[in-house]
Amino acid sequence: MKKIEAIIKPFKLDEVKDALHEVGIQGITVTEAKGFGRQKGHTELYRGAEYVVDFLPKMKLEVVLEDHLVERAIEAIRQAAATGRIGDGKIFVLNVEEAIRIRTGERGPDAI
Repeated sequence: MKKIEAIIKPFKLDEVKDALHEVGIQGITVTEAKGFGRQKGHTELYRGAEYVVDFLPKMKLEVVLEDHLVERAIEAIRQAAATGRIGDGKIFVLNVEEAIRIRTGERGPDAI
């Protein structure tokens, strides 16, 4: 099993969710996040004062899935989240040693 973590622009969330659903991914966890990479934030003007916005709003998606779905999920996220501009985000893939469904005690792929 693998865990995919993707950091994307907030306005791309619905497109990514729909793309994952189309490739057979049933559940995702979404967290609002703030951060920056090469984008490094920007300056804004508020009531005549200039200030730096260091951390930009992002969405963090987490999906645990079986190995055979990983490449399709990565491609679905990549295509749906892409705008072609800096700050589109990142995708990370991690190994998952075990998954356990709390309600039933199921383990492994049956738990996801």
